[in-house]
Amino acid sequence: MTPFASLIDHYKAVFFDAYGVLKNAHGLIPGVDRTIHALIQTEKPFYVLTNDASRSPEQLAESYARLGLPLVTADRIVSSGMLAREYLQLKVSHGTVAYLGTDTSAHYIENADLHALPIRDVDLNDAADITALVLLDDEGFDWNTDLNKTVNLLRQRNIPVIVANTDATYPVSGNRVAVAIGAVADMLERIVGKQFIRFGKPDAQLFMFAYDLLRERMTIGKNEILMVGDTLKSDILGGNKFGFDTALVLTGNTPAEDVDLRIKATGIIPSYVCESAAV
Repeated sequence: MTPFASLIDHYKAVFFDAYGVLKNAHGLIPGVDRTIHALIQTEKPFYVLTNDASRSPEQLAESYARLGLPLVTADRIVSSGMLAREYLQLKVSHGTVAYLGTDTSAHYIENADLHALPIRDVDLNDAADITALVLLDDEGFDWNTDLNKTVNLLRQRNIPVIVANTDATYPVSGNRVAVAIGAVADMLERIVGKQFIRFGKPDAQLFMFAYDLLRERMTIGKNEILMVGDTLKSDILGGNKFGFDTALVLTGNTPAEDVDLRIKATGIIPSYVCESAAV
């Protein structure tokens, strides 16, 4: 175990995962507010890299403010939904984009100047104008009727499917997790026999997006950035592949009693293991 406080001075910038690192279903992870305050006071830049596409960066920032952490502002949040929006702007120029997710998650489609339609409102007998499907969040739809409708839409229409959150699970409390939209995407992909377009960790695009934002502010190399995450197969694998040093924290998807076994089983080795991201 490495105390997280001992790492801060060794890096010029820090990238954090959100769920399981800064917060969970019960609120802020204890002590992370002190970490964010310390980074602000020393003028050390940080970004929150999240696979959460359920809300806009502004709405995500508001959620941190409600938890008592207003210093995590919208301009410090890089979400996989932002990459999905960019893809839609470049590749889907017209028509209606159907989606699985909450009404607030449709922000990323609407900001691409496209008409967003929840899957529950799709008429399979009149679906010729649907030009793409986006999987945004695990809430906001009926897991029976709407998933069945999604399967039949993809059997009927040969359209791109964009997965804006690749997480298979997210922590809710202790050792409990809930199924995330990434796992739903895996299931749908297997059923319909098509390959979906994925954005989010561990793929490089999210890390590159944040890295480019940082380099607009300062001269910095990859070896001067620490990526902090709670999941080996997304945060740590993605950070390792991109060239960052990585810190695995044990406040989310990786419980302390399993950490050694999971590292050995996956072969994904973080630079550090920390109890939490608190200082």
